[in-house]
Amino acid sequence: MTDSSLHRLGPGKGRVSLFLREMKIKRHGYMLLAPYFTLFLIFTAFPVFMAFALSFTNFNILEPPSFIGWENYANLFIKDEVFLIALKNTLLFAAVTGPLSYIACFFLAWLINELSPVIRSVITLLFYAPSISGNVYLIWQVAFSGDSFGYINAFLMKWGFILEPIQWLQDPKYMLIILMLVQLWLSLGTAFLAFIAGLQGMDMSLIEAGAIDGIRNRWQELWFITLPSLRPMLMFGAVMQITSSFAVADVATNMVGFPSPQYAGHTIVTHLNDFGSIRFEMGYASAIATVLFVMMLGSNLIVQKLLRKVGD
Repeated sequence: MTDSSLHRLGPGKGRVSLFLREMKIKRHGYMLLAPYFTLFLIFTAFPVFMAFALSFTNFNILEPPSFIGWENYANLFIKDEVFLIALKNTLLFAAVTGPLSYIACFFLAWLINELSPVIRSVITLLFYAPSISGNVYLIWQVAFSGDSFGYINAFLMKWGFILEPIQWLQDPKYMLIILMLVQLWLSLGTAFLAFIAGLQGMDMSLIEAGAIDGIRNRWQELWFITLPSLRPMLMFGAVMQITSSFAVADVATNMVGFPSPQYAGHTIVTHLNDFGSIRFEMGYASAIATVLFVMMLGSNLIVQKLLRKVGD
């Protein structure tokens, strides 16, 4: 269909006709995508829209939801002091662990990629293992135990830094820092493997061409060749790290308990679990989930905009 014929049909009809024509040409691809797309709509898109709709209601599961407008959101930011603590902790947690874990994932993958295949495989497994381990928090609970048998306390007391044990996992001054440390240790997961795979699949001819065009050192090679070539992996890794840094719950619950002393380890997801899984106030929990979704979406859009400048 030519541009002149599309113009005669009008902009609306022309676009519809062009879309239907493209669907007919690529019908086999759409048929292959249909099962995944159907599952995505049912189990991902529909629950998101349903949660957004329920956030404007009072819903306790036992009774039909009743519309209350913006009351849940007003209560979140005006009356719910615990949510404000959770919001502050989550933002601080994401601002520290998100960028650090993302940078650590990439640079460790970049360094490991230079090793021989056997050594690279072993080191990759060692770095990736904590993210798939079962009761991995036990190691840190023993290390930061509040008695004199905890590794940290025993070391500090032996060398005279402290005179009595510190309650690391009960003192609000230390809780959030310890949780960040544990999360960073656990952060070498899917994004780390994606970076390794991307570096392994790079076209080496680009590096040779860069050397001819004036690339003088490894840092220039990294900025002008490696990073632009890995933009899809960088975006995937950013999404994974942002999601994990905002959705912190298991680390806090296992390390400092629920609720934590003075809510020092409270996060938005633990607050969501409180109202959704314990109190069954699903309307209020949906409002919390919507706020978290908006925060994640905004962060991803900002990171996506920044990643477009890589290599410029």
